[in-house]
Amino acid sequence: MPTPPFFSGQSLLRSCKMLLLAAAFCASAAHADSYADVNRLINAGQLPQALVKADAHLAASPKDPQMRFLKGVIQTQAGKSDEAIALFTQITTDYPELAEPYNNLAVLYAAQGQLDKARATLEMALRANPAYATAHENLGDVYAQLASQSYSRALQLDAGNPALRPKLALMRQLLAPAKAP
Repeated sequence: MPTPPFFSGQSLLRSCKMLLLAAAFCASAAHADSYADVNRLINAGQLPQALVKADAHLAASPKDPQMRFLKGVIQTQAGKSDEAIALFTQITTDYPELAEPYNNLAVLYAAQGQLDKARATLEMALRANPAYATAHENLGDVYAQLASQSYSRALQLDAGNPALRPKLALMRQLLAPAKAP
């Protein structure tokens, strides 16, 4: 199954960049420069250098949730989804009260077509932070993709049902990547 459009590379990158802003949780003043350096390198697309800095920081503070989160973002952007999934999963185990790692984990699941896992993980994000707008948006996208799959399957089973084609078309329109003005 192809990657759902709302979790395409551009959308995934945009989500990760937006979440870099949210990565400010649990920061201490002593480590602020490390976080800023890693963020700067990520934003500049210098992922190997960002990873070196993140790993150096984590050697001294291995449980630091913010730097671990940033490392997961680096892994995601570097195409190392399995490593990012493992890291975000560990962060959610260690810090279940943080919504952002759940959200990033769900984005990775959705990109792999694991929509049920993405849905469940986004629900965990919203239990951790019911006011987390990005997780609400992503959950809506997952539900829309699930609806599209259900309408497609229903159409395969009952091609003569006149109500299915307009619903499927609406879902496809909703899920189509937005065009820049």
